[in-house]
Amino acid sequence: MTTPEEYDFIIIGAGSAGSVLAHRLSADPATRVLLLEAGGQDRDPWIHIPAGFFRNIYNPRLNWGFETEPVPGFAGRSIPWPRGRVLGGSSALNGLVYIRGQKEDFDLWRQMGNPGWSYEDVLPYFRKAENQERGANEYHGAGGPLDVSDLRMDHPLHAVFIAAAKEAGYAFNADFNGATQEGVGVYQMTIRGRRRCGAALAYLRPALGRRNLTVRTGALAERVLIEGSRAVGVAWRAGGVAQRARARAEILLAGGAVNSPQLLQLSGIGPAGLLAEHGIAVVADLPGVGENLQDHLNSRVVTRIARGPTLNEISRSLPRQGLAGLAWLLARRGPLMMGAGPLGLFARTREGPATPDVQYHFMAGSLDRPGAPMHPFPGASIACVPCRPESRGWIRIRSPDPAAPPRIQPNYLATENDRTTLIEGLRIARRLFGTAAMRPYVGGEVMPGTAVQTNEEWLAYIREKAGTGFHASGTCRMGSDPMAVVDPALRVRGVGALRVIDASVMPTVVSGNTNAATVMIAEKAADMILRPGAGVAAEAA
Repeated sequence: MTTPEEYDFIIIGAGSAGSVLAHRLSADPATRVLLLEAGGQDRDPWIHIPAGFFRNIYNPRLNWGFETEPVPGFAGRSIPWPRGRVLGGSSALNGLVYIRGQKEDFDLWRQMGNPGWSYEDVLPYFRKAENQERGANEYHGAGGPLDVSDLRMDHPLHAVFIAAAKEAGYAFNADFNGATQEGVGVYQMTIRGRRRCGAALAYLRPALGRRNLTVRTGALAERVLIEGSRAVGVAWRAGGVAQRARARAEILLAGGAVNSPQLLQLSGIGPAGLLAEHGIAVVADLPGVGENLQDHLNSRVVTRIARGPTLNEISRSLPRQGLAGLAWLLARRGPLMMGAGPLGLFARTREGPATPDVQYHFMAGSLDRPGAPMHPFPGASIACVPCRPESRGWIRIRSPDPAAPPRIQPNYLATENDRTTLIEGLRIARRLFGTAAMRPYVGGEVMPGTAVQTNEEWLAYIREKAGTGFHASGTCRMGSDPMAVVDPALRVRGVGALRVIDASVMPTVVSGNTNAATVMIAEKAADMILRPGAGVAAEAA
């Protein structure tokens, strides 16, 4: 066997976190960095068109194609779970909505025993990452790699939705990532010019010309190589050929909430009983690896629209599609500049929550789920996403074969509060369509239909139709208790020179879309690696 190549850092996964790490760690030309990605190059043109979200989110060429176990809360229904398998990872497929979460989300992380992760601690890394087109202020940064821009897609129903929300008692919010998240407004998007500004464009592309950065695509990581209690290398397979490399400094797992715990378990790091079941030698008995899985649910109310064309008609008309293409190409405007649900509302479903507990996405169009054809009638939809699910699931290997997908049990709707929050959230969506502002435009509710009224009827609809919010997180959570997988510096407990840096380290999922927070986690982690006195260590001192 040839002598394995040596690098200072090996990063596994070229998604949102991995791209950030590759960019920051390779900035020093004396540091050699290897980045492994199981997927391929991001050459599909629809990756780079913002509205390509609707086309690519379930694209099998760009997707791991995971599917959950039968979910008890869905009456035994299994659902597909898309995760990006391409340079940029899920940031190449996501809905582009730039939401950080609530201040209280990060303060809770600190209260759960994670020094250095309060809102005050993480805000500088959000600002460092951001190139905010409105300019810098106390909440936002300018000049960072990640472009954040205002929506450039107009529709008459947008103003109507905002008027309806105001009529229902919700204040207008010009910045969901500013002083408060609550209220109605227009989402900002991660868009640069007319292109999606995913992690590959923002972070990886500027670093690809560096001689000290090596990127290998089509490289399926099989296990982390461990000698004694220290991670020393990675074994992977590309084109059917087994390969290895060693790391002088550290190995950084950035595969996300599904792949990172899977790789740890394949490497002998995880629940001892699970590893023994599959004949894997135990390196570190960490029972929390793969546990604490969280995801946002997504359920929607859909109505027919009686006045004016919607995105549904555009999707079924070649002339209208042509005009949309020209608007995107020549003016950087129009339907192709839209991400998932361009307008938003954060609200409280009832008395009790101190902060908004549901997020809404309004769209002047309708479909059963992203990736499905739009409905054959003029439609509009309000998607409801509970912010802070209590239900917890798990990720577990089903085989010692690295190519075998893991078992995924999100365990949706396992608690009474989760069920009540979504039911009440959907009732608010229905009331918004019933406001005086909306009533002239609405031609009748299609989903779930006005026959659904009682809690039991709403729950039956949710069990049949609800799906993932695409925000898997929490499966390698940080903390200091026995179920924590990494410490607040994101170092794997009991194994030296190994960190997990992605959404899996979140103790609790943030209140909103997870991409911005994942980028922040990687920015902060890179700083902790390059400046050991930064962040957590500084607070501990």
